[in-house]
Amino acid sequence: MLSDRSDRSDRSHGSDWSDRSKWSKRSKRSKRSIRRDRKRVIAALPTVLPAVPSAVLPMVLSAVLSAVLLAVGPTASARAAGSTSPGERIAGALRTSPVYVDGAYSDAVPPARQKQLVAQIKKTGLPIKVVLVPLTKGDGFDGDSDVLARVVHDRLPQHNLILITTDSDFTDSLNGYEWPTDAHQSSDAVASVEFLDEMRDAGLADRTAKAVELVAEGDGTKVYKEATKGLRDSSSTPPAATSGSGGATWWLWPLVAVPALALITLVGRSLVRSRRSRSRTDPVAFPQVVFATARAANEAELRRRAEDEVLALGEATQAADADGTPGLQHALDAYAAAGTVLDAARGIPDLAGVLALVAEGQDALTGTPSPLPLCFFNPLHGRAAQRTTWRPLGRRERLKVATCQPCTDALRARRAPEVLTDTTEDGREVPYFEIPGERSVWAATGYGALVRNREDGLAGRVARGDFTRSLNSP
Repeated sequence: MLSDRSDRSDRSHGSDWSDRSKWSKRSKRSKRSIRRDRKRVIAALPTVLPAVPSAVLPMVLSAVLSAVLLAVGPTASARAAGSTSPGERIAGALRTSPVYVDGAYSDAVPPARQKQLVAQIKKTGLPIKVVLVPLTKGDGFDGDSDVLARVVHDRLPQHNLILITTDSDFTDSLNGYEWPTDAHQSSDAVASVEFLDEMRDAGLADRTAKAVELVAEGDGTKVYKEATKGLRDSSSTPPAATSGSGGATWWLWPLVAVPALALITLVGRSLVRSRRSRSRTDPVAFPQVVFATARAANEAELRRRAEDEVLALGEATQAADADGTPGLQHALDAYAAAGTVLDAARGIPDLAGVLALVAEGQDALTGTPSPLPLCFFNPLHGRAAQRTTWRPLGRRERLKVATCQPCTDALRARRAPEVLTDTTEDGREVPYFEIPGERSVWAATGYGALVRNREDGLAGRVARGDFTRSLNSP
């Protein structure tokens, strides 16, 4: 299948790729608890056998240890079998109290405040549960608040449940969940807390209490819209401007004027808008001729950079050992796809796609397990530093996206990250991921940041014609 993709990519690229097709042919050659108890026994025996001569102590230890382990083994196994998972432990605690606070948050939400929360929840008469636990990648919930909510819900008997949890990425933020439906607008009610001026410097206990209060009022969506109205107003667009996918225009951020010289010197920044969600100022008018000049200079420089990186990837695949490089075929596919896109690139968004394909090819060559792609918000920022949960302003759904460190810092500071833009059918500049997926393979994949496996990666999509179809779309 991969070979077929490579052949199709090479044919679509043209005769200039004949040498690269030759490179593609090269790929065708091709009881922890028992151990813990044992340590405890060994550590304890010298203290209970002080009179045993040191010369014979090893033999005595061996004999005693063998006898003791006969009794220890079944006990340890039974203890391991009876151990509870974090989700079961939390659910068990919630059966007796509607508030569960992990020890890590005992200072932020001390016992006295926990009792106040319990009393507040009981007064509402609603099936509200609060779970405040630290979430980190690799823990029992994989650092994901959605997983935490689902696990806890599955282990509780209630059909109707409202759950307030800590956030995956921001320790002072909260998330709201409700089953079987969002009848009390819990998601928006809890989400609005961090946008309220009165909660700006509030601690976790106060924020949790406010979340319970807003859920009980049952008007969370209205509160959320009012709390974020200023943010939407600062990034609004004319009423006629609608997203290509039919969605709202709440987050089309304005162009921030920058000096022409700065635009010329920064690679790929001509189409990037500095989207500041907290800004209250109107964009300064930018002379169109200067903008066009800067854009052309940036695009030309970015194209040269893309050409260099494609050639470097080709050289790397040519030098790779076919037998010792399991990902060589994938790298060749990415190389061919990058060439296809480079030849047909219509602007900076496509050239950024070339860089994303090169990164995919490099990862295939090095065999990096679960590599991070380029930054979701702007692939010209380079390699992502981590995966971050992102909830677009005004939306309920969340996305797990790969972000560079500056964009991650911006999100944590409640600022808008700097986003690469693309052009809609009617000529408007919008964040590239607002372009309908059928018109942009980059929007459909987030330049690879939304792709979860290599089989569905950018190289395969270009090979099957997704990029060509987007070029020919009206």
